[in-house]
Amino acid sequence: MAKNLGVVLGVVFLVVGALGMFVSNPLVGPSGIFVTDTLHDIVHLATGLLFLAVAFFAEASMAMFMKVFGVVYLLVAVLGFLGGDMILGLITANMADHLLHVVLGVVILALGFKVGGNGGSGMGGMTS
Repeated sequence: MAKNLGVVLGVVFLVVGALGMFVSNPLVGPSGIFVTDTLHDIVHLATGLLFLAVAFFAEASMAMFMKVFGVVYLLVAVLGFLGGDMILGLITANMADHLLHVVLGVVILALGFKVGGNGGSGMGGMTS
């Protein structure tokens, strides 16, 4: 289950990054509902590649990776709320992005605990 979740999340982040970077669309991009710039899109692409790498090459660590990633995304949300339209003065974002980062952080963190088994102990829990 952890591997499958990692693959799905990886593909979703790759698609979002590619949409923002290469395809003019109303959802994600410089004028989309979720405002992104090139660096923001690169972060999405890198995140997708990380999820896929952990899913395929370090499956036993997927639960821990999801927990860490969830916490990082929650921190990104906080930085976004504090920084307004810029995260750390580097990445363009808007309120829709900040709210999505909160939702993703909570959901991915919760999934990390769910696939991690009893209390999520160890470096990965179940690897079904």
